[in-house]
Order: sequence, then C-alpha cells, then structure tokens
Amino acid sequence: MHAETQLILHHTRAAELRAEAEAHRLAAQAGRPGVLRTRLGWTLVEVGLRLAAAPRTAPAV
Repeated sequence: MHAETQLILHHTRAAELRAEAEAHRLAAQAGRPGVLRTRLGWTLVEVGLRLAAAPRTAPAV
C-alpha cells in the first residue's frame, strides 16, 4: 500500500474515532435517558407477575 493512501486511511479512521468518542462523552454527560424507562418497564413486569401468581382463596359458602 502506498504511504499516502495509508496516511489518508489513518486520518479518516482517526476522525471517525474522535467523533465516536465525542458522541460517547456527550451521551455520558447527558445521562442515560432510557434508564428510567427500563426501570419502569421491569417494575411493571414484576407487578404483573406478582398479580398473576397471587394465591386465590376459595369462595366462602
């Protein structure tokens, strides 16, 4: 591979990595917005499972 071609590829990849790092940094600073949604979802699943597994009492005669 020619040195100039390799240098161009290196600069392109370095720019991509910098952009990914910046996006990751910004996401970390902003917090994780999906965490609350995920917690709420699993809480609803847990409540549903508890309701489905609740023991039923026999009707009084």
